[in-house]
Formats: sequence, structure tokens, C-alpha cells
Amino acid sequence: MQTFKTVPERADFDYQCLVGPQKVTGAGLADLRDHFGLKLTKHMPFGCVRDAGGDIYAMVRALNAPGSSPNPTKFIYQSTRIGDGRHVRIDKARSAAQAPTMFPRRWLDGDTAGWASHEDEAGNPWRITASGTHFSWQEDGLFALEGRLLGQGMQWYLPGRDWGTFYVSQLYDVAGMCEGRAVKGFITLDQAWMAEGGAIHFKKDLVVNHGMHVIWWTFVTVYTDGSWDLGSFMVGHGRLGYAIFQNEKGEIRCTTDIEGEVVHKPGSYFVERAHIVVGGVETWEFVPDPKGEMIDFVGGFPITAQQEGRWRRRGDTRTPDRSLGWGETDRRNGSARNVRPVSLAGAGEQA
Repeated sequence: MQTFKTVPERADFDYQCLVGPQKVTGAGLADLRDHFGLKLTKHMPFGCVRDAGGDIYAMVRALNAPGSSPNPTKFIYQSTRIGDGRHVRIDKARSAAQAPTMFPRRWLDGDTAGWASHEDEAGNPWRITASGTHFSWQEDGLFALEGRLLGQGMQWYLPGRDWGTFYVSQLYDVAGMCEGRAVKGFITLDQAWMAEGGAIHFKKDLVVNHGMHVIWWTFVTVYTDGSWDLGSFMVGHGRLGYAIFQNEKGEIRCTTDIEGEVVHKPGSYFVERAHIVVGGVETWEFVPDPKGEMIDFVGGFPITAQQEGRWRRRGDTRTPDRSLGWGETDRRNGSARNVRPVSLAGAGEQA
């Protein structure tokens, strides 16, 4: 039972979330309807794949909903094969070569939803399809990925007095070719509903614009023995927090009883170590990828530090085969629930 020491205003639930699984279908992915009085802003396919040499390729594209208010993201392609090889860097030339597409073509074929660039659009064409079983993403001249849905979809809803957020996610286990190299990894296809005129990480964002979250991650690991874990979680101030975990046994666990702590590298927005505690007893820890810092986002958009790595339950000794752990922390918001930073002096310096 929760205990309130302060009483919020009417329609303010102090950032309490509702979290659960959701059935993934092509029809659902193509549906533009409102939910909870909120408007669909966009679909967000993003993820990381790796080649045999361990190089990381990270991609994200905005599939803006008709009539929505876009944020600055259109298409971003990153890799560890440019720059110094020590970070995930935006490949500006390859990103710019692809069609930017503010509002894509969209369709529903049977139970497969689709999005694509326009025929008369400048730049290399692209095409994405997704259903309750399959996913494909092709960026001509750059990469072609396809694979299967892993587990079930996930969803969380955060009511607010003026704004709100309904967030849906589904993960696909993919493989293919990227820059002529064989790769494998994961793509998560997320959707966000917000107040009219809202845009994730940008405008009328109940979490980000109010400086509320400390840790927010989506993760998946497939191990060499065929077992896997995947999930999504957030820890923030007030009562902000949720977790949903799944595994190959079909077990789906959800809770809002979650705490966490993050320690940032000295003079950096990026994580040195982090952990979460679910239900007061179950600890998961972050294993940063040595090359996983997406340093080109810092000072730009999104302003939160994006970072790739792996989440594992403490004490788990299974050997990972492939994984995704693209998430974010926000040092400006502090290190744990209701632990706000004293100073951010030096935080703009990156390792």
C-alpha cells in the first residue's frame, strides 16, 4: 500500500504509471486512433546491430503520424566505424543520403503495416513493414534488415493534469546486411501518444519537459543457449516508474515497484554504472558497451544522453549471443528517485 505525505491537485497522480503487455498486430500498428484523449505522434523504429568484428550500427527513423507535430528527428544513422572508433557516431554523409520523409506513405496489407518514402522524394528510398510476427527495414544503398517478433508487445500509460503519455513498444530480432557486412541485432518499434501538439523529448512531454526521469531503457538479450530476457523500465522522481520483463518461458511480469541509481562518469553525461531494484529484491545491472556512448546527441537532440550496453540480472552467468540496450539517463535530473543534482559543473565535458 502506498503512503502519501503530500497531496497532489485533482487529476495529478504524482506520475504513477499503468503498465502491461499488449498484443502486437499489423492492424494495431496501422491504427491512427486516439487513446485516453491523446494523439498519435509517431512510430519510432530504432535499434542496434553488430557485425562479426563487433562494430555497432545504430539507426532511428521518425514515422510521423498525419497531422502530428514532429520533433527534430527524421533519420539518423550511426556507427562505430567512423571517427575514432571509440564511440557510436552519427554518420552525417550516409544519414543525409537517405530520403528524410517528414510524413511517410502508409498502408495495411492483410495484417502487415507498412511505411515508405514518397516516389518523388529526394534521397535514397526506404521501406518498413511490421506485423505481429515479422519486421523488415530497407534503406536503399545502406542496409536491409528483417526478422521476427520476440515476445509480446509492451505498453505504459502516464496520466497528467494537462498532458499525458501513452507509450507502446514491440521488439524484433533481426539480421541482414549493413554497409555490405552481415549483421544481427534488434529493432524496437515504439509508438507515442501525447497531448495535441506534443512531441516526444521535445514539446508537451510530461516526463522530459518536467525533468522527471533518471533512467529509461529498453533492452533484450538472447543467450547462446537460446534463452532470452527483454523488457522496458523507467525510474524517476515522485512516483514515476514502471518495469515490464519477459523471457523465453512466456513469463510476463509488470510492476511499478522499482527503484534505481545511476553513477555517471566524472565530467560526463554517460553512465559508469547503473542498477535497478524491482519489487525490493531483484537487482538488474547495466553493463556499458565500451563503444556505446552516442556522443553526437549531447548538446543536440535528443538532449538526454543516449547509450548502448546490456542489462543483466545480477549474478546471471549466461553467455550473450546478441543484445540491445539502447537507453538514456539524464544527469540534469539526478542520480536516483527524488535525489536531484547539486551541481552540473563540468558535466558538458565528454570522455
